[in-house]
Amino acid sequence: MLYYLFDYLDSMNFPGAGLFQFISFRAAMALMTSLIVSIFFGKKIINLLRRQQIGETVRDLGLAGQVEKSGTPTMGGLIILGAILIPTILFAKLHNIYVITMIVATIWLGVIGFLDDYIKVFRKNKEGLAGKSKIVGQIGVGLIVGCMLYFSKDVTVHKRVQENYVLQGDEEFVTHEHQNSKNENYKWIKTDDMTTTIPFMKGNEFNYNWLMGDSDKSYGWLLFIPIVIFIVIAVSNGANMTDGLDGLATGTSAIIGLALAVLAYVSSNAFFADYLNVMYIPLAEELVIFIAAFVGACVGFLWYNSYPAQVFMGDTGSLAIGGIIAVFAIAIRKELLIPVLCGVFLIENLSVIMQVGYFKFTKKRFGVGKRIFLMAPLHHHYQKTGLHEAKIVSRFWIISVFLAVITIVTLKLR
Repeated sequence: MLYYLFDYLDSMNFPGAGLFQFISFRAAMALMTSLIVSIFFGKKIINLLRRQQIGETVRDLGLAGQVEKSGTPTMGGLIILGAILIPTILFAKLHNIYVITMIVATIWLGVIGFLDDYIKVFRKNKEGLAGKSKIVGQIGVGLIVGCMLYFSKDVTVHKRVQENYVLQGDEEFVTHEHQNSKNENYKWIKTDDMTTTIPFMKGNEFNYNWLMGDSDKSYGWLLFIPIVIFIVIAVSNGANMTDGLDGLATGTSAIIGLALAVLAYVSSNAFFADYLNVMYIPLAEELVIFIAAFVGACVGFLWYNSYPAQVFMGDTGSLAIGGIIAVFAIAIRKELLIPVLCGVFLIENLSVIMQVGYFKFTKKRFGVGKRIFLMAPLHHHYQKTGLHEAKIVSRFWIISVFLAVITIVTLKLR
């Protein structure tokens, strides 16, 4: 909203209004605003949740410090959602297809998580929203996001090709102000195919339409949309699994968000895309505003969620932040980097799958169920070994930083 106001003021030559034309300035403002919203207004929301007796019901699983957490306000994900949406609405271009997509995904997944928490807290049903209903909701957001990104004419990429490249389908040659003077034997083409990034491989690109044997986008969506649905479900549930220790999911998500911000910035800037020889994604620069607000919201929420936590995000927050990361990565054509970037989420998910699967297998074969870990998800396994949860969280953060660096380095490792 403020962008349009200052754009008008800039046209009237109002001093300083031109600052809003710079992505870096608006991203910084979004980050600071999200921090202010989450820290200063977060306390008021926590007090409201406490007055309404919206507290966490904790099952005694024999974990150190677990019983003491009973009654801690939950549904704090509302703080995160507000701290993301308010700066985005204030500083981003709201007609941008990528911003619209992220807002839809954020609200949709936030509502699913809110319903789950509402049933747990107010209906006193520990199971929360039925698993099938939750999956249907996640499929719904994946379907909408997939259709928006696949069929919108505003979603395009510019790729470098050799001078003798022959245009195919709706491709067209384009030029950019910033050209690499050291290598003039290539051109840029504009295409609306669903090309994505493959890490560690020469060429670094993969086209969903090609896998379907289709060059005109008639059937590529049959593969792309199911992949989007799968990624949204996997990452949102992974974030949900990770949200078991104070500050673990929030801090990990902030680190992931910083890596995504770097990837979004270089992919949406013609100069850096040219220098790094990666796909240039026009209009995606507005995603930098959104992810800056996301990082600020996560860091601001840590003010109250770090050990010992004064509030839990609940499914309202964990499902939303996982889904946001998934949709954002898809929007900037980096979804195949998710297993690396979101490695902590992946390990947490796999630990549960392995634990349950091995228990059922051994019980069926030997009559007695056996376990791989002392407890799943993985962070509880380390709690069982006697490690303090603050140390577990800090070590998981360090792993997340390592994975984020590897993810960014893949821009040049091919």
